[in-house]
Amino acid sequence: MSDLPRKAVTRTAKLAALPLGFAGRATWGLGKRIGGKSAEIVGRELQQRTAEQLFKVLGELKGGAMKFGQALSVFESALPEEVAGPYRAALTKLQDAAPPMPTRTVHSVLEERLGADWTELFVEFEDKPSAAASIGQVHRAVWHDGREVAVKVQYPGAGEALLSDLTQLGRFARLLGPLIPGMDIKPLIAELRDRVSEELDYGLEAQAQAAHAEEFAGDPDVLVPAVVHQCEQVLVTEWIDGVPLSEVITGGSQEQRDRAGQLLARFLFSGPARTGLLHADPHPGNFRLLPDEKSGWRLGVLDFGTVDRLPGGLPQPIGDSLRMTLDGDAEAVYELLREEGFVKDSIDLEPDAVLDYLLPIIEPAEADEFTFSRGWMRSQAARIADPRSPAHQLGRQLNLPPAYLLIHRVTLSTIGVLCQLGATVRLRDELEEWLPGFVSEDELEDEELGEKVSAAEA
Repeated sequence: MSDLPRKAVTRTAKLAALPLGFAGRATWGLGKRIGGKSAEIVGRELQQRTAEQLFKVLGELKGGAMKFGQALSVFESALPEEVAGPYRAALTKLQDAAPPMPTRTVHSVLEERLGADWTELFVEFEDKPSAAASIGQVHRAVWHDGREVAVKVQYPGAGEALLSDLTQLGRFARLLGPLIPGMDIKPLIAELRDRVSEELDYGLEAQAQAAHAEEFAGDPDVLVPAVVHQCEQVLVTEWIDGVPLSEVITGGSQEQRDRAGQLLARFLFSGPARTGLLHADPHPGNFRLLPDEKSGWRLGVLDFGTVDRLPGGLPQPIGDSLRMTLDGDAEAVYELLREEGFVKDSIDLEPDAVLDYLLPIIEPAEADEFTFSRGWMRSQAARIADPRSPAHQLGRQLNLPPAYLLIHRVTLSTIGVLCQLGATVRLRDELEEWLPGFVSEDELEDEELGEKVSAAEA
């Protein structure tokens, strides 16, 4: 594997070949239907062939192509099993690894950014990368003070490759639509593109990771490695071992799956409340399950290159709307969605229809505990994707305000991972603890009053 950008012409040619391949398979599909195969069977065959080609190309490239592949891969739970099964292993591999850049390039970056005597900063440095992602790769090393560290080195030209790939992918986003039913691919690509400059800035990443490491220091459930050193194109953090979440998905015990799912949900909702930041890249490659004597397992969290800044935690209207929907208060939910911009002024919908649309989606928040599964994810995707269904027609009329775009993607991605895990999770507990508005003011006052009475009696 040569350096990241390769020749721009080569990268563009690989990506440009994708829509041509899709078009060719569509013609093949038409021939099959004329030959007597049902539209449903042909559609699934097309979907499978499209997915295989897409992930083969994305896996060979880094930059925006791989970033898009990682974002897309967490939604494989929404695909029919006969389609998802054959390439699930390829998706898992994409989540965790990419071909490494040459050792000479790594050394060149380290010499330029850390100085000619950069080797003196390390007692040991492994030239073979332990992990590779969309814009950088990680090397295991021992810092000069004896600490085991992870050294993230950014690929030269990563910014140009990210922008070029995502621009190219954006041009044929509509052709990728059928791959994940019920999901609009174009806003996903646009949002990834908007985040490029943030993700390339290791200074911002170091700040976000340090804030989380400080807040979660000593936490029994979540471990965030501390930042050791940071400069342009290089980020050094403490090393953590553990079982990658991708391995828990493919071969973990049910106990591991349930614990990982619970901790993932806890981190998703507690992070913004505790740090004012939302970790916005929840694919399995960024999490580890670590053995712990007291709690059994802790969740190790990596890669803070993409975060959403939420100084007040998650917006209260999210909690309010969830609570009102579970209470069946259609008028109140509809009014709140209008105020927040989810329903535009020019659109007029039936409040009860909106409630019927939302209730199946928020089913995990209603039960004391809920088992996430690929089957449940597929049923939701099919309900929203079927052009004949009322849910599809209503969903097309709803709007996603920019302030909620990243929160929405992170929530969907996390649910996708929970479904891959097949985890049984007490989601409602996490919502009650961490999501503003999910518990009403009256309930909070009653709870505080009860605590005071108990204290007085004691």
